[in-house]
Amino acid sequence: MSDYSAPIDDMLFVLEHVADLEALAAHERFAHADLETAGALLDEAGRFMSAELAPLNVTGDQQGLVFDDGVITHPPGFAEAYRKFVGAGWNGMAFDADFGGGGMPWCVGLAVQEMLTAANMAFSLCPLLTQGAIDALTHHADETLQQTFLPRMISGEWSGTMNLTEPHAGSDVGALTSRAIPQPDGSYLITGTKIFITYGEHELVSNIVHLVLARTPDSPPGTRGISLFLVPKYLVNPDGSLGRRNDLRAVSTEHKIGIHASPTCVMSYGDDEGAVGYLVGPPNGGMRAMFTMMNNARLSVGLQGLALTERAYQQAREYALTRKQGRAIGAELPPGDSSPIVDHADVRRMLLTMRANAEAMRCVMYLNAAAIDRSIVTTDPDERQRADELTAILTPISKGWGTDVGVEMTSLGVQVHGGMGYIEETGAAQHWRDSRIAPIYEGTNGIQAADLAFRKLPLGGGEAMARLIGDMGATAGELGASDDTHLAAIGAALGDGVAAMGDAAMWLGGQLSAAPNDVAAGSTPFMRLAGVVVGGWLLARSAQSAAGLLQAQGLTAEQARDAAPGGSTPGSDSSASPQFLADKITTARFYADQILPTARGLVPAVTGGADLFFAIPAERL
Repeated sequence: MSDYSAPIDDMLFVLEHVADLEALAAHERFAHADLETAGALLDEAGRFMSAELAPLNVTGDQQGLVFDDGVITHPPGFAEAYRKFVGAGWNGMAFDADFGGGGMPWCVGLAVQEMLTAANMAFSLCPLLTQGAIDALTHHADETLQQTFLPRMISGEWSGTMNLTEPHAGSDVGALTSRAIPQPDGSYLITGTKIFITYGEHELVSNIVHLVLARTPDSPPGTRGISLFLVPKYLVNPDGSLGRRNDLRAVSTEHKIGIHASPTCVMSYGDDEGAVGYLVGPPNGGMRAMFTMMNNARLSVGLQGLALTERAYQQAREYALTRKQGRAIGAELPPGDSSPIVDHADVRRMLLTMRANAEAMRCVMYLNAAAIDRSIVTTDPDERQRADELTAILTPISKGWGTDVGVEMTSLGVQVHGGMGYIEETGAAQHWRDSRIAPIYEGTNGIQAADLAFRKLPLGGGEAMARLIGDMGATAGELGASDDTHLAAIGAALGDGVAAMGDAAMWLGGQLSAAPNDVAAGSTPFMRLAGVVVGGWLLARSAQSAAGLLQAQGLTAEQARDAAPGGSTPGSDSSASPQFLADKITTARFYADQILPTARGLVPAVTGGADLFFAIPAERL
């Protein structure tokens, strides 16, 4: 069973050459986030996650949680690790310095979150949910609630949750029935039951801040009548100390396929007098606040696909290097000896598929986070609009494509192990099991695909998607004209992928009003197509940057591949070695040759329409 080692070289390369951290650091708000500082921070975070959290991953999976009359206890080591995590400041590093946060750009925070998730996904869900609650309160709560709750949530002293789903409603938030009755002092009494509440109860913090969707009396039906309320486990006294226990409790915790050390609770509010809650935002404004939480969480959930792909890849790679079986074609071995399975072509195919997808996802998600950062710091209205539009398009791709691919890549990790991958003692299956929830929660991937097709495709009259496709086409043209054989091949493959995405987007756009069910039928393959192409675009840009850095050294990719190990690249703030840069080009070429061609093959599925979906009556399915 392998350890986890954060891929800091690749993280820094993506922050520098894809997210453009240097440009963000040119703004006063992020002036402290230069590449050198970011590198030191990532080094320290990598050591912490590997030493403190990664060793708890297996024990958390094997031992799970203890539920005893509403009290939930983690396996040994979790509480101490959480104290160290918040004590080191990792929980608040990307939040507002005015409330005690570190004020780092979100793209840097996301890199640390990748390490956290890869080291221990079950543990990571506590800060992830707190992060979404912090974002909602930052944007929608009044000053009193912010001053009372944000400092201790950002520090990690208190955690947060999102309470959306109810037993009868599922993803249909508008069907919820939880009630909020106004009180003379301005508070509300909350009653109702919520399900699938991650970290709804646990012993790691002294207070849990629940954000609960509920209806006030005489509110409009459906989503228009939903309000958001802050409902703390313990009420807070005027001096900031904790008061009495609120009328809420965990009724049970679910027994799940994976993330066994993450409590997924059924929460009951108001069994006695009613749980005291405080309105966040205006009455009936809960959906707007909810989407603030959800959009924050959707990128972080997409990151789970990347993080577990990276963890599974590292383990599969180590296994392939040491496991011997058969004789590889062309191997020169003494009689009776076997080759390590890494020498077999199909194992190489699986490992490079995992690696290439991980690097593509990292590019997409860090760029997504950097677009959020850019929209915050820019003073140019046009630049802000472009950043917001890019965020809007990339978020469903990050979540939907990222988590679908994450399940597939962790499954490949099992396959590399062969029969031993199906045996729990190797640990390969845990990454697969843990990853399986990610395409489901924070909006199923069908919802992400519908969001991309119905809301993001027509954004700005279609101009936002057209601009992205144009930018990708421009990169393909630049590379296609290159004298470098690898870059030219990458450019040609990217050009075909971009053209396929343009064809699919144009067809969907033409059906939005005339045949919306045809758009719904094509939305999921379109999301996959978009993810493949955007990932290929950013890997192509990475290869372009890597080739430029090698050229500055007077090296080709082939020469760099055979150069002595170590060293850094002049003209770059990263510590990328020539071999690293050569491997970036090779990985991008593999993606272009082996993965990008699937984009063209998805166009018929996007444009096929919905007729066949409904050709068999429901009762005969």
